[in-house]
Amino acid sequence: MLHSHVSRRQFMGASLGVMAAAAGLAGCAGASSTSQAANASKASDSASTTTDTAVEIIKPVILVVSFGTSYASSRHVTIGAIESDIREAFPTYDVRRAFTAQTIIDHIQKDTGRHIDNFKEAMDKIVAEGVKRVIVQPTHLMDGFEYQDIVKELEDYKSKLDAVAVGAPLLTTAEDRVAVIEAIHDAMGRYEDDKTAICLMGHGTEAESNSVYATLQQELVNKGYKNYFVATVEATPTFADAVKAAKDAGYTKAVLRPLMVVAGDHATNDMADTSDPESFASLMIAAGFEVTSILEGLGQIVGVDEVYVSHVKAAIDSL
Repeated sequence: MLHSHVSRRQFMGASLGVMAAAAGLAGCAGASSTSQAANASKASDSASTTTDTAVEIIKPVILVVSFGTSYASSRHVTIGAIESDIREAFPTYDVRRAFTAQTIIDHIQKDTGRHIDNFKEAMDKIVAEGVKRVIVQPTHLMDGFEYQDIVKELEDYKSKLDAVAVGAPLLTTAEDRVAVIEAIHDAMGRYEDDKTAICLMGHGTEAESNSVYATLQQELVNKGYKNYFVATVEATPTFADAVKAAKDAGYTKAVLRPLMVVAGDHATNDMADTSDPESFASLMIAAGFEVTSILEGLGQIVGVDEVYVSHVKAAIDSL
């Protein structure tokens, strides 16, 4: 199934193209209907002949695999934006979507009637259609349990494909982390002053890759962004760690933003919900901070999306 999202860089060009096409159609309104009918008949005959003799070309596939979110507005501008940028960068590939969270898939199905494939469903369709060249690009931030599960499941399909490769998660190399840090810094520049702590909330994992958060914190400091603080919902560093660090550094205001691809349930509830005394925002307020929560996922930052595009390219080049 091909999901047709228009990338942010394509949108204006597409709109202008539609306007130009509409103007052209209006100018041709006086053309002879008899001539149109004759031309249509010839075209129909020609198309029929072509269909009988043409050989179907099966495009290679880039399967973009995300955890997913039931928040439709965030889904479109984050996961959809990443997929659109990949589609724009690799026009000879069929770019498709799969989610790994079955509860989210089921919720969307129940709420909208729209079905999104899980990883197995997407791969089974690819094999059934005779596709032989596949790139799997997860949108996960790190090499955690979910990313590892995708890699393991893909083993079952390698014998059915001629060529397959898996793209790296977002924060894989030092170059990746620097690119993401700079992209976030550019996006958050409008909030920065000498009184404001910028707090980034990640999910956290029990996997060894959770160390990425501490590494990212140190690299922020190394870059001179000492007003940035990283925290996680389910691991370390904790919310309390970030609150104390920002307080000890003398900041009086805090801007919270999810260090996640989407701004979904965790961002809305664990980060921004001031009615929950255990939320990141509530803990900051209790510590005396003036708090602003930004419900925007990393997928909304073009520079972050470009890192995913570079990982797809590396996967293609590896084949």
